[in-house]
Amino acid sequence: MSVISIILVIVVAFFAGLDGILDQFQLHQPLVSCTMIGLVTGHLTAGIILGGSLQMIALGWANIGAAVAPDIALAATAASVIMVKGGDFTSKGIGVATAVAIPLAVAGLALTMVVRTISVAVVHTADAAAEKGNIAAVERAHMFALLLQGIRIALPIALLLALPTETVQGMLNAIPDWLADGMTLGGGMVVAVGYAMVINMMATSEVWPFFVLGFVFAAVSDFTLIALGAIGVAMALIYLNLSEKGGNGGGTVSGSGDPIGDILEDY
Repeated sequence: MSVISIILVIVVAFFAGLDGILDQFQLHQPLVSCTMIGLVTGHLTAGIILGGSLQMIALGWANIGAAVAPDIALAATAASVIMVKGGDFTSKGIGVATAVAIPLAVAGLALTMVVRTISVAVVHTADAAAEKGNIAAVERAHMFALLLQGIRIALPIALLLALPTETVQGMLNAIPDWLADGMTLGGGMVVAVGYAMVINMMATSEVWPFFVLGFVFAAVSDFTLIALGAIGVAMALIYLNLSEKGGNGGGTVSGSGDPIGDILEDY
């Protein structure tokens, strides 16, 4: 990669680390970070495919209470760099990068723990400054803690970029075909599990018909993405119109207010 591409990749990784804690602009999401790295390195299509695969895995990841989800920001950026330096942009290379991202996401939890431990001390300094009315010091403490989150991702990516391309390619080529194929299949299974977790959380009697129609329409190869999008918009408008009319309750208060639920209940 050129010097400009390396700098831009590190910048993308830094902002992905920042948004991993801010969660405002979704830059840490694989579909965004992988696409941006693919763009700055000249491999946009492969970046989008890799980002889409990792995004399906990350759909079921969330921080719940004290349980912290795997670090998807590090996983996405590191997997993108490994794919680019490996030079294999086929489905096999993308599948290997997807599988490698899983242990990277778990390893990223260790870095997260270190940064959050340091941030505890930073918060105490901010509390002390707040008691003295030093607002500028409080702002500096917040900015320093946020800076650590960006470095948490940018530094490992910079170290990965420092590895010679031949070294990365040699490591990937040393993987036996049976293991590479297994990693590709395993990555696909993890994607399916992530999507299943989301469906399990969203699955209700009201949305199941839309899931079924979506899978059926997606299986029809004659439909383009624009056609599928138009079908989705049409179903959403139908649902909204039925909601305004109160379902099949005949305009009375006997309906539940959910038209699809009322229809399924009648059946």
